[in-house]
Amino acid sequence: MKITADTNVLVRALTEDHVEQSKAAQIALSKADMVALTIPTLCELVWVLRRYGIRSDDIAATLQGLLGGTNVVVNRPAAEAGLAMLQAGGDFADGTIAYEGTWLGADTFVSFDRKAVKLMQARGVSALLLSN
Repeated sequence: MKITADTNVLVRALTEDHVEQSKAAQIALSKADMVALTIPTLCELVWVLRRYGIRSDDIAATLQGLLGGTNVVVNRPAAEAGLAMLQAGGDFADGTIAYEGTWLGADTFVSFDRKAVKLMQARGVSALLLSN
């Protein structure tokens, strides 16, 4: 079976915070011929894991392990852009947003988020801080 994993399935499998659901999630993920991980799901996963109090470095390591699964399919360049931002101290979602925007034809990431813009610029991404 080829599956798309919802965020709650990933959370249960990774955190093991609910005995029955965690086991069911782990079995579904391991038995699937293919596990499609969407970028919105990964963004939600990072958000939830942060709410669990998990450090960004540990989240990045968890994502790398997840993405390294032999049955996992993901928009790898977008996920790697998100990981690069996360590892630089920024937000995973910002990295994926900037990547996808470029893929769609944009040439500059714009935001009111000073930290995001600074991190993008440090990575060589054209980014502009909007003032209010």
